[in-house]
Amino acid sequence: MDGIVLINKEKGWTSFDVVAKLRNLFQVKKIGHTGTLDPDAEGVLVICVGKATKAVNHMAKHDKTYEAVLLLGKRTDTQDVSGKVLEEAPVTVTGEAVRKAALSFVGGYDQIPPMYSAKKVKGKKLYELAREGIAIEREPRHVEILKLQIQSVELPRMRFLVSCSGGTYIRTLCEDIGRAAGCPACMESLLRTKVGAYSLSEAHTIGEVEAVLREGNAESLFLPIPEVEQAG
Repeated sequence: MDGIVLINKEKGWTSFDVVAKLRNLFQVKKIGHTGTLDPDAEGVLVICVGKATKAVNHMAKHDKTYEAVLLLGKRTDTQDVSGKVLEEAPVTVTGEAVRKAALSFVGGYDQIPPMYSAKKVKGKKLYELAREGIAIEREPRHVEILKLQIQSVELPRMRFLVSCSGGTYIRTLCEDIGRAAGCPACMESLLRTKVGAYSLSEAHTIGEVEAVLREGNAESLFLPIPEVEQAG
């Protein structure tokens, strides 16, 4: 089995859980994903199987698109609502101030990766250090917010669409928007709708994958490895 499988990751699954499950279902050794989704996040997870795993690092750089909900009035250690609350404050900022702050991030900016992330420093994942109560200095990383479209502002929440470069943390963007607006903030929900040319409409839940395999149609799940990835 060689190719790309698009998974619609559901809440509660880690990206590692998905890879482990598919490794067992497909009975393969070479399998990986092109970009982590947090357990509470949903949406497109691009899975590379067999020869396609050679393209993982290249495809991780693909632009991504998300639907997100920012929650004002609360800042957490994980930068989303699942974490320990570090700061709470009444939401006294206006909706217009939040809009202005959010749109100010369109373009490039230097983003500090969160401690609760899979990014490695000296061979150890940051979230492993965070769970030990260790916080270290992280080098800012330049990211690109290609497009940010505000869908609604109903304080204390703002719903928005964002397209960004690979490696951008939307949790961190939410906290940064809050800081720019003068109010603590975190991410309440996240749905990844697109990775490069791959969209959510093409993706399968784990349950759907199991059903297809029971029918003996495994080949229908696989998309070809793009030529650019094969050449790389």
